Amino acid sequence: MDADVIIVGAGPAGLCLAKSLSGRKLKILLIEQQDREALEAPIFDGREIALTQRSATLLKGLGLWDLMDGKDIAPLKDAKVIDGPNIFSMTIGHELGKGTELGWLVSNHLIRRAAWQGMQHAANANKDITLLTGAKVSDVRTSASEATVTLASGQALRSKLVVAADSRFSSTRRMMGIAAHMHDFGKNMLVCAMIFEKPHDFAAWEWFGYGQTLALLPMNPHPETGAHRASVVITLPSHAIEALMQMEPDAFNAAVAQRFNHRLGAMQLCSTRHNYPLVAVYPQRLVAQRFATVGDAAVGMHPVTAHGFNFGLLSVDALTREIATALHTRGDIGSTSLLQRYEGRQKRATLPLFWMTRLIVEIYTRESMAAKLARQVLLRVSDKVTPFKRSIAQSLSGT
Repeated sequence: MDADVIIVGAGPAGLCLAKSLSGRKLKILLIEQQDREALEAPIFDGREIALTQRSATLLKGLGLWDLMDGKDIAPLKDAKVIDGPNIFSMTIGHELGKGTELGWLVSNHLIRRAAWQGMQHAANANKDITLLTGAKVSDVRTSASEATVTLASGQALRSKLVVAADSRFSSTRRMMGIAAHMHDFGKNMLVCAMIFEKPHDFAAWEWFGYGQTLALLPMNPHPETGAHRASVVITLPSHAIEALMQMEPDAFNAAVAQRFNHRLGAMQLCSTRHNYPLVAVYPQRLVAQRFATVGDAAVGMHPVTAHGFNFGLLSVDALTREIATALHTRGDIGSTSLLQRYEGRQKRATLPLFWMTRLIVEIYTRESMAAKLARQVLLRVSDKVTPFKRSIAQSLSGT
C-alpha cells in the first residue's frame, strides 16, 4: 500500500482530517490541486465562518484554536431575523443558549491558515503525512480489498480508504458514481467587509428583504481606525451582483447603505469584493466501498444557517472516531460496517437541518403579498415562543 488513507483536497476539512488522524500509526497521503504557496498563505476570500461552541471545542482539541490570533475571533452574541422593510426583528439572544455567546466568527482564510499550520506541525512531529500539491486526481476505483487513486500524471496510488474533501462539487465523489441532490437557487452572493457608523452589538442579521437577502456578520473593530466592522453578504440575481461588483467604491458604498435602509449609517468598503454562486448540495450517499466524503463534499449547505464548516468539522470528528475504534480493535479502517456507521451518524446530524434550511429559504424569499403577510405574522408569533427560540439558539451554538 502507498498509504492507509488518501485524502483528496487540502481545504479546511481535508487538512483537519489529516491532522486528526496523525499520530495513530497510519500512513496519510494528502492530494491537492493547488500549489504549496497557496496553501501556506491563503488570501482573504470574503467569507466569515460562524463557529458553534461545539466547533470551537473541536478546533481546540485539534490544537488549531490557539493558532488563530484572538483579535481576529469575534464573538457572536445574538442573531436577528428581519423581514422586509419592518423595523421589528425576531432576536435570538445568547442567554437562550449555554454560553455568553452563541458562537464566534472567524475569516475563512484564517481558519485555512491555522488548519495548514496544524497539519504541518503534525506532519513534522509524527512523520506520517505526505502532501502532494499541484496534483489532479483523474480516477478512483475501489475493490473489497483496496482503493486506487490515479493522478492525471498517470501515477496510481493504493490505500485502504479514500476520503473526498474536495468541495461541494466534488469530482472525486462523482468518480465513485455518487449522485447528489443539487439545488441551484439561481442567485449569487457578494461578500465583503465594511465599516459603518452605528454599532452592531455583535449581533448577526439575516434580513429577508423584498427582492434581496442581506446578512451582516459582526467582526471586531477595524484594527486601524477602530470603526464598527462586519462582513456583508448580499444575495441577488447574478446580473445584479455583477453590477455591484463593477461599481466604483463610492458608488458601491452608497448602494449598500441604501440596501440596508441606512440602518447602519454611512458604510464604507474595507476589503476586496467576492462573488459566489448560491448552490446547495447533498449527496445521495456519503460513503461507498472504501470511500467516504467529509466537509462540503459530504454536505454543501445554504449559508443562511452558517453551519457549513461546522458540519465539516463534525464529519472529520465522526470519521476519526470510527477509524480510531477500528485501530483499537485491530479492525479494517475501510470496512463497510465502519463507513455505514459514519454515514448514519453524519446524516442524522445534517440531513434534517439541510432540508429545513431549504424550506426556510423557500418561504422567506417568496414575493407574493400572501407570503409576505404570513412571514410577518410568523416572525412576531415565533418571537414570543421561548422554547422555539431556545431550540434555534442551541442549534446556532451547536449545543
